[in-house]
Amino acid sequence: MNQTPRGNRLHIAIFGRRNVGKSSLINALTNQDIALVSDVAGTTTDPVYKAMEILPIGPVLIIDTAGIDDVGTIGALRIQKTKEVLNKTDLALIVTDSGINIGDYEKELIKIIEDKNIPIIIVKNKSDVIKNTVIDSMKPAYTFPVVSVSAKTGEGIHQLKETIIATAPKEIEISLMGGLIKKGDVVVLVTPIDSAAPKGRMILPQVQVIRDILDHDAFMVVCKETELVDALSRLKQPPNLVVTDSQAFETVEKILSKEVPLTSFSILFARYKGDLTELVEGAKAIENLKPGDHILIAEGCTHHRQDDDIGTVKIPRWLEKQVGGKLEYTWVAGTAFEEDLTKYKLIVHCGSCMHNRREMMHRINRAKSAKVPIVNYGVLIAEVNGILDRTLEPFM
Repeated sequence: MNQTPRGNRLHIAIFGRRNVGKSSLINALTNQDIALVSDVAGTTTDPVYKAMEILPIGPVLIIDTAGIDDVGTIGALRIQKTKEVLNKTDLALIVTDSGINIGDYEKELIKIIEDKNIPIIIVKNKSDVIKNTVIDSMKPAYTFPVVSVSAKTGEGIHQLKETIIATAPKEIEISLMGGLIKKGDVVVLVTPIDSAAPKGRMILPQVQVIRDILDHDAFMVVCKETELVDALSRLKQPPNLVVTDSQAFETVEKILSKEVPLTSFSILFARYKGDLTELVEGAKAIENLKPGDHILIAEGCTHHRQDDDIGTVKIPRWLEKQVGGKLEYTWVAGTAFEEDLTKYKLIVHCGSCMHNRREMMHRINRAKSAKVPIVNYGVLIAEVNGILDRTLEPFM
């Protein structure tokens, strides 16, 4: 409940051939028996995820992957899954045996990783049994760090952590509320409690916004849309910002005076995890849709569908009302995303609270490359309610 969400952690992925000790390394880094270790090549099949803390970086997600030299039809599928991990990787560790030169498998992988502008660390494992670590042959071709370790004895693991700290991306994190509020401001959060809300809890975007408001030394009032009028009447002055669940846009917008800034949790995430400008451009494509057009609806998590589910019921209903006819839909969830995007006239994506920024940007860039407009839930809902311009004013 109190853990940092996976999507907000630095993603560190471990790559290498079968049996070089990738799983042993993840166990050594976490100091736990997280990954299954065996002398049998190909023990790791699907990616294994482990959340941990590496100070001073903070929360990270370590990903163990299948061998890049796997064989057979199933092996090819495993390799494909391994390469898909790169779409969410912030830092790549390539593991090899200490006494072996970088080969064609590693060189191919390095080329793919460099093309994605992902920082790399070479980890020469098994230093306890191979004392003469081979590193000179990689220079001057490669400039990234090389660390010799023994995942079995722990030798070099501290140095590896230090290298991870030094090599990790130093991008300035985009704050959810950054530039929107300042110390002492009052923010009203409108959080409907409907059948889709988790019992006894709030949904993740709401929790993250609450935390970010506290980090900005601001105040907040949290209420349901049915109590919004009463909540506003108790304030001595109008709030500096109102953030609502997108599905309550219509109700909330009618209650607020035009002078009160309004946006939604999903639009906040459009900026935080993706490209707000591109997603707003995607909303403009709605007016060009025609009956029979094919729409891709993508969600970052899998959940039990309610009778009035946002992705499978409400969004199709809103779109078809705008279009004046039936549309064709494909739904994907979790890590799944269509290979061929060219058949779609629009991609509608969730707020992406379960994805990290790199993965969401990868999806947006794929849509741009395919020349397919992409929009997220909140931006779309504001557009179909005719209030998109108002909900973007706080960001101007």
